[in-house]
Amino acid sequence: MTDTGVPSAVATCTVCAGRWPDPVDRIAELSESVLYLNTDQFFPGWSVLVLRRHATELFELSRDQRAQLMDEVSDVARALKLAFDARKVNYALFGNLVPHVHWHLVPRLGTDPAPRESVFAVPHEAVRLRAVERTDRIVRIRNRLGR
Repeated sequence: MTDTGVPSAVATCTVCAGRWPDPVDRIAELSESVLYLNTDQFFPGWSVLVLRRHATELFELSRDQRAQLMDEVSDVARALKLAFDARKVNYALFGNLVPHVHWHLVPRLGTDPAPRESVFAVPHEAVRLRAVERTDRIVRIRNRLGR
């Protein structure tokens, strides 16, 4: 616990402190999570689904919260597949660098430079979109989510 009564893990969490992800990349607020466009768009549509409350492990959630979160992961994956005509959607939940439950959902397209490799293993220069391009991708995903 900190002096303010806030658990120390929450006090030092970059997500809980509002330092990650960037609010400008927010796509949609869901029941258990918030969806953001990943800053690096080398893989078009790469998104991050972040749990609304602090937890570092799925088992810290109640069964109902986990079930709702998994429904949201599935809904986002479907939206990304439709929005980007993906051949496959990759799902990643690690938490080593950012110890807060969050999923990376990555549409893998027909133009993918390394379709059999993890996106984390593909060497590339980060692709940062101009504001208008970022907004276009965010709106495209929102529309597929029905938001």
